[in-house]
Amino acid sequence: MPESTGPTEQLADYQRRYRELAGQLAEVGFIVTGTVLQRSTRCGTPGCRCHADPPQPHGPYWQWTSKVAGKTVTRRLTERQAALYTEWTANNTQIRQLITQMREISDRATELILAADTRAVD
Repeated sequence: MPESTGPTEQLADYQRRYRELAGQLAEVGFIVTGTVLQRSTRCGTPGCRCHADPPQPHGPYWQWTSKVAGKTVTRRLTERQAALYTEWTANNTQIRQLITQMREISDRATELILAADTRAVD
């Protein structure tokens, strides 16, 4: 963020940027944590094509995996659901990035306010 001429202008710049980020945050859709993967599997049936040379595994299958209440949860998904979960995990990443930027701006604004208060006391 470019430096303004004085603390008042800097603080106004920080507040403006913070509101912009908050507006972006409000526009993000549903979120979910976890990972979306495409997997292929082998079954236990001897002589199945998945055990051939070369193997032809079953699938591909989509799945979502995440930690929920300290336990790993895995859910098999349709292709459409996988697309939704992929979007939602990307939204989660975007929200985390926006919040990180908001924290950084808040830290700068806090330092500016504290410095101004210290100067006022001196």
